[in-house]
Amino acid sequence: MHQRIVILDFGSQYTQLIARRVRESGVYSEIVPCTIDTRELIGMNPEGIILSGGPSSVYDEGAPSLDPAILNLKRTDGSDMPVLGICYGFMIMCQTEGGAVEKADQREFGRAKLIVDDDSDLLSDVSTESIVWMSHGDKVTVLPSSYDVIAHSQNAPIAAVRSRTLPHFGVQFHPEVVHTKDGRRILENFTHRVCGCAGDWSSASFIDDKIAEIRATVGDDHVLLGLSGGVDSSVAAVLLHKAIGDQLSCVFVDNGLLRKGEWEQVQSTFRDHFHIRLKAVDASDLFLSRLEGVSDPEKKRKIIGATFIEVFDHATDELVTEVGVRPKYLAQGTLYPDVIESVSFKGPSATIKSHHNVGGLPEEMNFEILEPFRELFKDEVREIGRLLEVPPAIVDRHPFPGPGLGIRIIGPVNRHDLDVLREADAIFIEELVDKNLYHDVWQALAVLLPVRTVGVMGDERTYENVCALRAVTSLDGMTADWAHLPHEFLAHVSGRIVNEVVGINRVVYDISSKPPATIEWE
Repeated sequence: MHQRIVILDFGSQYTQLIARRVRESGVYSEIVPCTIDTRELIGMNPEGIILSGGPSSVYDEGAPSLDPAILNLKRTDGSDMPVLGICYGFMIMCQTEGGAVEKADQREFGRAKLIVDDDSDLLSDVSTESIVWMSHGDKVTVLPSSYDVIAHSQNAPIAAVRSRTLPHFGVQFHPEVVHTKDGRRILENFTHRVCGCAGDWSSASFIDDKIAEIRATVGDDHVLLGLSGGVDSSVAAVLLHKAIGDQLSCVFVDNGLLRKGEWEQVQSTFRDHFHIRLKAVDASDLFLSRLEGVSDPEKKRKIIGATFIEVFDHATDELVTEVGVRPKYLAQGTLYPDVIESVSFKGPSATIKSHHNVGGLPEEMNFEILEPFRELFKDEVREIGRLLEVPPAIVDRHPFPGPGLGIRIIGPVNRHDLDVLREADAIFIEELVDKNLYHDVWQALAVLLPVRTVGVMGDERTYENVCALRAVTSLDGMTADWAHLPHEFLAHVSGRIVNEVVGINRVVYDISSKPPATIEWE
């Protein structure tokens, strides 16, 4: 087992960033709700604990609290447990220890200059005047008696603190965001200097550990994986095949909503390159017949999901007959953000849209679930894919929703419109790759709108569809900004689509950020 840092989530939008930054320092981290039972927390054997920020004020009715016992925990070696409180975590720690928190006269949001008063331990090697990111409307007015100030800013006289009696620290700012210049150094000081972590966790060590774990779990049994052609399921397939070889079988379903060339590419890659047993099922006619006339995006998702389960179940039965063995395990590409979302201290988040992973498989299928990536973030899965020599065309691919192009056609789905959208999408992606812009964006896509506009092509009047292009930049897809692609590039892509794709005579570019918009249109 690798050393780990446990992060108590108080509802901050940045909690996942804390975990990512800690892992980047070579230390494994896990996020748990702040309501976790202290005995369960002790059982995780952490080397240190980080208290995240949060949207509440510590004095609000119903605001998340901190079990005082957490501030008195011991590590397995008998030493005092290091604790770092960030923003709300800092304030709830101070309040719990006898300090006072009040509403600030002036809310502080954005960049601030941090003046370091003590550069030992937590703030070692941090610039004397460093830029940090503040986001708070409250302030600590009275420190617990054992705490000292180790940094301040113009509007926050208590910007960072340290306990004289315990390895406890607190910061008013957010070291996990990129806007904090020395944030990574501060978190690494906590994990390495304060907690004494060796920093020996990496993607390579994860591969070795996970292969051993898969072999121990699966034994002589077989595993079934629903392969979509996306990053998560593709890398999972290669990892599982490396661990158990022909005990793995994959099912790839063409639901008629795939990207251009995807049906052929997935089969070629996994059959010919990796020599993985793959059953490919063309069920496009079935899916499209059931989607006929359906406009509501939630109904589309439910139809696609239910039909996938039906097709997957039938394909499994055929595969069992062909192989002669019924798989005991069903492997899924669940990622850590999905796990975090389901265990939030507030409960599962409000449904904005149905999740596009399969999920909800009927109990009668009698599979045990195997989720090799449930501890990982997307970028970590990509790195593992590179180490496993998964082709860049797959491992660096932009995210793609399970319902595919079905939710990129606004309104009813039909084969003709899918073909039109496929061509437009392919041109957009092809040009991003050709102009070396593909890796500058998190996700890029084309959307076919239920709008027809008048156009002129040659000497003739046209009345055809509008295509919207969408490209965003993001770290993890939780928030996103629209990509500021060069105007000349967008004009070139628009010209190609209008000239080459019959059925589109107008192209628009989406400049909405998330929030308030989502990345996908449906």
